[in-house]
Amino acid sequence: MDKLPWTKQERHFIDAIKYLKGRRDGTITSLLTPWKTVNAATTNGLEWHSMTVMGGRPGTGKTTIKDQLIREAFRINPAGSMRVLEFSLEMLGKASAIRGMSSHTGASYKELCSAEEGGTKKITPEQIALCEEFAREMNKYPIDVVEEGPTVEDFEAIIVKYMNHHAQDVTMLVKQEDGTTKEVPTKKYSNTVITLDHSLLLEVNKREEKSKNDMLYNLGTTLTRLKRKYPIAFIILSQLNRSIDHPERNEDGKYGNYVLESDIFGADALLQHADTVIGLNRPAKQKIRFYGPDRYIVPMDGKLLAMHFLKCRNGENGIAFFNTKFEKMMIEETPTPATQYESKSVINTKN
Repeated sequence: MDKLPWTKQERHFIDAIKYLKGRRDGTITSLLTPWKTVNAATTNGLEWHSMTVMGGRPGTGKTTIKDQLIREAFRINPAGSMRVLEFSLEMLGKASAIRGMSSHTGASYKELCSAEEGGTKKITPEQIALCEEFAREMNKYPIDVVEEGPTVEDFEAIIVKYMNHHAQDVTMLVKQEDGTTKEVPTKKYSNTVITLDHSLLLEVNKREEKSKNDMLYNLGTTLTRLKRKYPIAFIILSQLNRSIDHPERNEDGKYGNYVLESDIFGADALLQHADTVIGLNRPAKQKIRFYGPDRYIVPMDGKLLAMHFLKCRNGENGIAFFNTKFEKMMIEETPTPATQYESKSVINTKN
């Protein structure tokens, strides 16, 4: 008898109750992030079988945030609970490793590369020792990297191969129509974080796709297919459309200061498939002193990062604020800035 293309609703309620009980007793958890505000906006972290799209201008910190999340994931999440596969199509793996060492040592990338003060300031033996310490620690974790830019078809094939390569062969009891149970061989897949930096760096398959937009539509469909089948938390980095740079959007106190869903490049192609969509902005880079209609006061040192939660399928949309510490390749949470309306004194926005 051919397999029917539908299942009884009962099965999904059984799965839902099992999931809720697992969440309650801690045997099922989300991918906890290093930031309380991100965890609060999501299901206490990024759920498995989900997709997060993060968009921002160049230099807003997309890769830094992704790297920090991966770097700290194994420390703050249950031991042995996951793997990581990174599609690092923009940055060499070596450069990414040095950025992690920068965070660990507190020294800048340039300092570790002996490039400060015209190359006269060299990395110290103590710093080398700290870098080696960081490498030994990170090498304990199951993190793998793909550095070549494949097509979407290749991207899917690599992920399917990766998930099957690390799966365990197990048996499960399946309830039959007559009420009896039967042992069925199946695979137990590892929870896996898969990052793509950046979506536009995937190649266009000229046989099926005529443009980058066609490729992104194909990518969105593929990501949904993969996240439904495997316990994957996708983190997809994206650029913004050029409209974000229109001068009127950089005028103080305008709603257009904010990153919107439509600003994400290929928004129509990706956002319908995403569970969480985050837009990043550093308003000081655009000389915005009072950010958005609430007119948040922006320090002009350029460190303030606004993280806009544009879509949270199981959470609340909103804005969270961070300080960037690019010299340490990290961001840290900061209280919501005061607004111009709240201030009763003259504000020095140059500080």
